[in-house]
Amino acid sequence: MSSPKTKDPREGGAKKTEDVILDQTLRPARWDEYIGQKHIKDNVKILLRAAEERGHIPEHILFYGPPGLGKTTLAHLIAKETGRQMKITSGPAIEKVGDLASILTNLAPGDILFIDEIHRLNKMVEEILYPAMESGVLDIIIGKGPSARTIQLDLPSFTLIAATTRVALISSPLRSRFSGGVFRLEFYSNEEIVKIIERSSKILDIILEKEALEEIAKRSRFTPRAANYFLKRCRDFAQVNKKGDKKNLDQKITKEALDMLAVDAIGLNSSDRKFLEILIEKFNGGPVGLKTMAAALSEEEATIEEVMEPYLIQLGLLERTARGRVATKKAYEHLDFEFTGKQDKLL
Repeated sequence: MSSPKTKDPREGGAKKTEDVILDQTLRPARWDEYIGQKHIKDNVKILLRAAEERGHIPEHILFYGPPGLGKTTLAHLIAKETGRQMKITSGPAIEKVGDLASILTNLAPGDILFIDEIHRLNKMVEEILYPAMESGVLDIIIGKGPSARTIQLDLPSFTLIAATTRVALISSPLRSRFSGGVFRLEFYSNEEIVKIIERSSKILDIILEKEALEEIAKRSRFTPRAANYFLKRCRDFAQVNKKGDKKNLDQKITKEALDMLAVDAIGLNSSDRKFLEILIEKFNGGPVGLKTMAAALSEEEATIEEVMEPYLIQLGLLERTARGRVATKKAYEHLDFEFTGKQDKLL
């Protein structure tokens, strides 16, 4: 299948930033360019091929998992592989029932509707979505009180692809209507991150030494978005500090660039380290509840749960227990704190 024509980044009136354009350039355009998440790719390929052979549109799909793992990229790939148009919106953007009705009635037959952060949909909007997904109709209530009546509008057939970082906040009725499957994206292995960085460096015309490549990979939080971000910032650092030579990145310049971003050898940033330091110094390593940690850090609870903790848990630096968050021995060692042994009894 031929790749769709690239659109002018200025299309739509507003000029996009360089980073947005680069992110679109680095996004895989074919299944063989998408590295990792093999179990999801295999299942989705079967779903798409079966639907094509039957002459049907693909069933609704839900992707969930931590930020930056490729949920939006998978939606774009599905649209490209099926040759369908994709309309993009997000849960917070659909404030009223009328907003959703406008989006659904303007879809063409076979279109894909991608809703990011679907867990943030208004409950009234969500209820309108049920019959649209299940029966292809839009129920609209006209009037109020005893004179109110319901009319049904037939909708063009469409595929809903949704993404969320907090699947538990999606109601069971909505979750059950994703008949094509509910798929969890996992963190990437270090080997997969290396392959992603190698591909991105070729697209950006950067020559990476092996040691520089490994330096970026081990600090990338097992996440493609972080890996590509670090690669671009290392390129910028090299350009400024090597008098315009941005094509060759060695380990020294890469380490200097990442140190300037306050990203340490295992990928912890200043916020992650502050989280662990407060947990150890102020609360003796825990256990501490989420609300208390959020207040101590002056951070949103959602930021702690969705951004900070998954990676800390993945590295074995943090445990969630029934009583709260507890720092592990590994966290003490990484931050050079003395480990008393008390925490082992709590884990």
